[in-house]
Amino acid sequence: MHELGVVFQVIKMVENVCKENDLTEVSSVTLELGEVSTVIESYLYDVWKWAVIKKSEHMKDSELFVEKIPAITYCEDCGARYGTVAHGKICPECGSEHTYLLQGNEFNIKEIEAC
Repeated sequence: MHELGVVFQVIKMVENVCKENDLTEVSSVTLELGEVSTVIESYLYDVWKWAVIKKSEHMKDSELFVEKIPAITYCEDCGARYGTVAHGKICPECGSEHTYLLQGNEFNIKEIEAC
């Protein structure tokens, strides 16, 4: 489960933001999670509370929010945009395999609510 390592990295980044901005308490962190990223949302929630209590002086009572980014693929042959999860690499409009992912593999810190 690499989600624990991912959460530790988020904590480290948020702690740095707190230090740089003289913040003392983080109430929430909002992450953007792509639909086809390798991070499993439920595992993030499972390890969040344990990790912030053990590893963070500023985030002990913080809440985690996750916003999903849908996976969208683009076809270079016909210009179609379609849902990656439903159709995979092959374009449902023309059958081409000349496609690439436009969005959906992101993992970003979108927002930190702190004082």
